[in-house]
Amino acid sequence: MNTALLIVDVQNDFCPGGALATARGDEVASKIAELISTPDSRPREYERIVATQDWHIDPGAHFSDAPDFVDSWPVHCLADSYGSQIRGPVDTGLIDQFFKKGHYSAAYSGFEGVNGEEQSLADWLRGQEITHLDVCGIATDHCVRATVLDALKEGFAVRVLRSMCSPVDDKRGADALQEMVDAGAELV
Repeated sequence: MNTALLIVDVQNDFCPGGALATARGDEVASKIAELISTPDSRPREYERIVATQDWHIDPGAHFSDAPDFVDSWPVHCLADSYGSQIRGPVDTGLIDQFFKKGHYSAAYSGFEGVNGEEQSLADWLRGQEITHLDVCGIATDHCVRATVLDALKEGFAVRVLRSMCSPVDDKRGADALQEMVDAGAELV
């Protein structure tokens, strides 16, 4: 079994002080940083570590001056902005590949993203012979949910690292976790 860690949208705009901050964003970033930073004496736990990023150029109706916080949102994660960058203390040097999504439309699933070679996440993972994914990130009730559901549809076995996910809304986050389990994901 070849397992990859998939870090979903742990970006400055989704952490405290950002345009769409989640309450536990910094806690999640710290836990992920600890998970991927292994001492030299211990082998790396994952075959690959990948990250998705909201990377908006002109996403149309996804941005709104009067957002409903379900389908429309305030401006966030503009391409190449501070808000779109991976949140410290996550060491981006330990991430094997980045997949950017939402250039010109709303995109919640990491499987809508592409890497620098315009390769999809699913194709890249298959090329790396990845069969299993551990998923963590922000936000549980939006991008983590959509990414996990698409990963399952793509045929990957999925575990959700629950303590390393932060919801926008606690109730919707709990509902999203249940939906992921009902679709076949495992919570750990």
